[in-house]
Amino acid sequence: MSARARDVLGGRAAIVGIGATEFSKDSGRSELRLAAEAVRAALDDAGLTPADVDGMVTFTMDTSPEITVAQACGIGELSFFSRVHYGGGAACATVQQAALAVATGVAEVVVCYRAFNERSGRRFGSGVQHREPSAEGVALGWSLPFGLLTPASWVAMAAQRYLHTYGLTPEAFGHVAVTDRGYAATNPAAYFHDRPLTLADHAASRWIVEPLRLLDCCQETDGGQAIVVTSPERARDLPHPPAVVAAAAQGAGRAQEQMTSFYRDDLTGLPEMGVVARQLWRTSGLRPGDIDVGILYDHFTPFVLMQLEEFGFCGKGEAADFVRLAELPLNTHGGQLGEAYLHGMNGIAEAVRQLRGTAVNQVPGTERVLVTAGTGVPTSGLILTTDV
Repeated sequence: MSARARDVLGGRAAIVGIGATEFSKDSGRSELRLAAEAVRAALDDAGLTPADVDGMVTFTMDTSPEITVAQACGIGELSFFSRVHYGGGAACATVQQAALAVATGVAEVVVCYRAFNERSGRRFGSGVQHREPSAEGVALGWSLPFGLLTPASWVAMAAQRYLHTYGLTPEAFGHVAVTDRGYAATNPAAYFHDRPLTLADHAASRWIVEPLRLLDCCQETDGGQAIVVTSPERARDLPHPPAVVAAAAQGAGRAQEQMTSFYRDDLTGLPEMGVVARQLWRTSGLRPGDIDVGILYDHFTPFVLMQLEEFGFCGKGEAADFVRLAELPLNTHGGQLGEAYLHGMNGIAEAVRQLRGTAVNQVPGTERVLVTAGTGVPTSGLILTTDV
């Protein structure tokens, strides 16, 4: 797929099933079991059986390989299995790979999943510990010795520059936290159900790495989420209206590193998400004004603002006001700040619910949803629609 031309994937695959475990801080069971529970729940939701599945996609940094999960779920022969790199940046790309397999006839029913004990087990927020040497890890040698040891510290560098460039204060980030937690408060599946925030709460939360406060950082979660992808033709015989993949894209920018792209000319944007945005708009034929709901990856609040600007929903430095004025329903499940941090997979599920009309915080008349994956790393995105 060229980054300069429209691709032909749009409309050739659809999400027909979603399933998840509960979201907790101590699941009390293995990551393999969480994955299996989520996969079986997604297949049940799709009206399919393990025997129907011939493809599996997950992330790297996962302890439950595709073949092992297939065996645990009673899935038989596979003609397609794949993993996508770069942590949360892989979320939407798992659906893209599933859609590519379905569209080309390599597989007919593909399950995408993510499951881990990220709170009770390995905590991704702890940063770089006990990591095997790698070529991409060399870049960290320019920041680790100076105290930039965790994802929050890496993001704080770009966040500080963003505030300085546009003459803003950390309150700009608070609007994202308040919005997400407002939706989470009415979502029974959310960890922060019935616990909304105010801007005062945000401002009173402790510093993690200035200018990021505790409430600018997503939680850590135990749980699993799975997605079932098949063709629109097969979807017609299944229980739920399909969420059609109108466009899917991956993106990496110039001078791209994992969370530490500090040698770019400008630190106030997310060029990798700009690559994704251009391809999604080009392939779908849509524009920001056509989107009914935005599910934007929110591991850290500043990067939500930058994403809105990369996609053209508002001008540079204007995203805080855009969020404050609720110009676009945003992270209606509560996001990773409020519902759960499943590396973006739970956001894809929320997009499907919005298109089905079954979301807890349903936006009336939703027909087009934008979903993004992890930011600060090579990333991905989707536009899902009701159009078959």
